Amino acid sequence: MDHAFSKLAPVAAPVARVLLSVMFISAGWQKVGAYAGTQAYMEALGVPGALLPLVIAVELIGGLALLIGWQARLAAFLLGGFAVVSGVLFHLVPGFGLDGYEAQAQMINFMKNLTIAGGMGMVVAFGAGAFSVDSRGRAAAARPLSAG
Repeated sequence: MDHAFSKLAPVAAPVARVLLSVMFISAGWQKVGAYAGTQAYMEALGVPGALLPLVIAVELIGGLALLIGWQARLAAFLLGGFAVVSGVLFHLVPGFGLDGYEAQAQMINFMKNLTIAGGMGMVVAFGAGAFSVDSRGRAAAARPLSAG
């Protein structure tokens, strides 16, 4: 069985990177289009709206870096930390004052953020995998220099 999964490894890493990055890229882009509303939402939950440009940069730049596999371990580390912090601020803490379906929905969203952080931890641990800028850099570094 391990042999079958090892054949999937070259494809699994880039597919996982795409799936992990799509949420951050789309969320960052959505925040650009709904800047004022997002800023007001952040402030309503006690998070300074002045942090929104940083949030957008982390989501867009980190998401794109993860997508192409450039500095993927660093991008995954930052995005994983972002997922945990935003999960606590925007789902866990607000869920404390709720009950019933609303509380359950906030807890599910918090757990989603933890799950994303877990996926990012796998990228931190194992790298970008095949079809990434990071792997191309390693291949170039391993090639001997031509005498010339």
